[in-house]
Amino acid sequence: VQLQASGGGLVQRGESLRLTCVASGRTFSDLALGWFRQAPGKETEFVASIGWSGHPTYYEDSVKGRFTISRDNAKNTVYLLMNSLKPEDTAVYYCAADSRLVRYGLVPYDYWGQGTLVTVSS
Repeated sequence: VQLQASGGGLVQRGESLRLTCVASGRTFSDLALGWFRQAPGKETEFVASIGWSGHPTYYEDSVKGRFTISRDNAKNTVYLLMNSLKPEDTAVYYCAADSRLVRYGLVPYDYWGQGTLVTVSS
């Protein structure tokens, strides 16, 4: 599976961005999908994950109520809508896919895409 993430950029505090990750190479609808991030000088952090049919969804506590993960199986695409962005959301964001049931947290995923940089200025 190849994953291509895009949509990052420079925004101000309180603004929104939508990240997109397009998958290719195998059946998309039976993959669990996740978003992760790595801030400068910090370890990789779980952000959100979503099951095969769009449910269930899981979120890291600091993004609950602000971020929404969704998927469009017809387009082989997973999205991360990020609202009310904060400077502490600044990181490289990665999408990942896995053939197992969707899980919460920083767990092994089979496939990873390249990152897209999100910078939130204050």
